[in-house]
Amino acid sequence: MFINNFDPVAFQILSLEIRWYSLAYILGIIIGWSLCKKIFIKNSDISEKFDDYITYLIVGIILGGRLGYVIFYNFNYYSHNIFDIFKIWQGGMSFHGGLMGIIFSSILFAKKNNQDPFEYMDLVSLVAPIGIFFGRLANFINSELYGKTTEVLWSVIFTKVDNFPRHPSQLYEAVLEGAILFLILMYFRKKNYLTKPGLISGLFLIFYSIFRFFVEFFRVPDEQLGYLVLNLSTGQIISLIFLTIGTILFYIKNENK
Repeated sequence: MFINNFDPVAFQILSLEIRWYSLAYILGIIIGWSLCKKIFIKNSDISEKFDDYITYLIVGIILGGRLGYVIFYNFNYYSHNIFDIFKIWQGGMSFHGGLMGIIFSSILFAKKNNQDPFEYMDLVSLVAPIGIFFGRLANFINSELYGKTTEVLWSVIFTKVDNFPRHPSQLYEAVLEGAILFLILMYFRKKNYLTKPGLISGLFLIFYSIFRFFVEFFRVPDEQLGYLVLNLSTGQIISLIFLTIGTILFYIKNENK
């Protein structure tokens, strides 16, 4: 059993607090950006535009992640507290919302430059697990998105929550949605799946959704929502939707190939 009493603040400069969650975002973007530029990008046209694309991507992640959380997970509260939507520093980001922000920003940028948006989304899909990995570690440090009570040997007591041993569901997600998903996508990259834009994006949606759906069984659902249809959480229902989208996308792109 492990006792989690980490401080969510990594360090402080005067009155400015630098939190682990912010560092996770920054580190994920920097590493993903570097890998794409130095290893994954083969198209010179994409390479020339990629730095500009990153700006669109960051805006898409932040806006999409925040609005996704507001709409999917806490709409009732924010509909009565509109100005709190802008208080991002208080927490509240949705991965699926950020994903939709990435899709929208990729389409917008690619169409502006007369390019295929799937070429950009495939690159993001390859490196997204890195950011997910660091993000879930930050969730663990912050004692958020914690798991259900359990007696397993690797259980964790999140002192900021209560004194019950719980599943470290954040670490399950870090391993599955981060490390293992990255290895899976690297395997398909070596099989030249990047040659047909859209295949890697479809695979990312498929495997991420499967892993997320599975881990949600060990994770405490959002207090304000609980379980919904068929005793499934909001995250599981949204994962099923994206699993369907990913399967259709992969089928269509594979058929074209």
